[in-house]
Amino acid sequence: MAKPQSIVTPNTWDFLRDPMIAPTGFREYDARWQFPEAINLPGMTALGLGLGTQMHRRGIRPEIAVGNDYRDYSLAIKHALIIGLMQAGIRVRDIGPALSPMAYFAQFHLDAPAVAMVTASHNPNGWTGVKMGFDRPLTHGPDEMAELRDIVLNGLGEARPGGSYDVVEGLRDAYLDDLVGDFRLTRPLKVVCACGNGTAAAFAPELLRRIGAEVVESHATLDYTFPNYNPNPEAMEMLHDMANTVRLSEADLALGFDGDGDRCGVVDDEGEEIFADKVGVIMARDLSGLHPNATIVADVKSTGLFASDPVLKANGVKADYWKTGHSHMKRRVRDLGALAGFEKSGHYFLAEPIGRGYDCGLRVAVEICKLMDRNPDKSMSDLRRALPRTWATPTMSPYAADTEKYDILDRIVDKLKSLSTLGGRAVTEVVTVNGARVSLDNGSWGLVRASSNTPNLVVVCESSESEEELRMIFAELDAVIRTEPGVGAYDQTF
Repeated sequence: MAKPQSIVTPNTWDFLRDPMIAPTGFREYDARWQFPEAINLPGMTALGLGLGTQMHRRGIRPEIAVGNDYRDYSLAIKHALIIGLMQAGIRVRDIGPALSPMAYFAQFHLDAPAVAMVTASHNPNGWTGVKMGFDRPLTHGPDEMAELRDIVLNGLGEARPGGSYDVVEGLRDAYLDDLVGDFRLTRPLKVVCACGNGTAAAFAPELLRRIGAEVVESHATLDYTFPNYNPNPEAMEMLHDMANTVRLSEADLALGFDGDGDRCGVVDDEGEEIFADKVGVIMARDLSGLHPNATIVADVKSTGLFASDPVLKANGVKADYWKTGHSHMKRRVRDLGALAGFEKSGHYFLAEPIGRGYDCGLRVAVEICKLMDRNPDKSMSDLRRALPRTWATPTMSPYAADTEKYDILDRIVDKLKSLSTLGGRAVTEVVTVNGARVSLDNGSWGLVRASSNTPNLVVVCESSESEEELRMIFAELDAVIRTEPGVGAYDQTF
């Protein structure tokens, strides 16, 4: 295979003929590009050939489950990827339109050694990408992505005979049956089901009704133009809309799902938007009561309560803070034999005996309903108020170009490592496993890291004291960030 060109120029003769792939699309744990500005269809075929070649190099049985999310261009991109996989001699099992966790489930259900899911996750329309993995329930991390990038960009894909294609029927029903199991609610529960018109609309309302919930649908019809908002339950726009629907419908809670269904966001019965890491603490309290002395993994963006919460301590929980990113977290949960992993973004990794270790927003929805069922005298707001109070920012993302963000971050981290105080408190530790998480003597902290998927830095702060301290921490952290002229405006603030 010829080396793909790195300059993608739509509406040219070469664009329709030659593979073109922007190298920046090979990210830390996802492959993600703007389409067609950064990858064309022949480029996606080259990616499929490279992925199939990687499977052969690693001695993996040449069979893969492939799915696509509900965007108008995802089917064409999936077919281009499949051509490359078949060219590499791979048996392709096409599961059709799917959620990412449905594709992960397909690996287990079909006993497939590999998976490739065409999705841009929660990115807005105009983006595409592939989530892929070999060692279930894991997905490609930095090493696998680097190897794949080198195969593809250096034209090292190898064509082989033996490729084939078949369509797998019934995966959606099998996935929903697996999620439902034998669980039925024993208490009345009115749930707002917010899908942002994304792929989860084809799954989540039916799932919640099957377990016995009264469902209030919110933007739960499929519409790949995303006419209301981009489905992203970490974004305040979606959370605010969920909160308004809860108040209008007098629901017990709202559950919101991102574009490919691997994340879940929660709003309580009072319309309070609960950041996902706090939902994680609520779930960890419940699950560690059932499974004491468990290890819980949290990403570095998450609340300090995983380590300091008295209920978790009483249940013998060992907290482990790790790198942000679904591939990093899945691997850490597996390697530590943890019960669960929680990311502030809303990715939750529920391992045996609860789940299979991959991130599934619909599995989380079922487990939250089970939690509510085990606490029939409690509302979600009761569970929220039972947590020690902290004040936190949303996840904020100032612009930083993909080609510059890691160099920018390195300079910021060096400056943060030299701080003795932040927000008027003494710095006790700077954790640099993923950017810099600056911990203070009262448990408050501030974080800056680089986004693995978009041209941004990521900034999160939490105070155990007050809103005033939170704003001081953010202001001083932002002052360090603003020493870098390559950092642009925030996507949202607080």
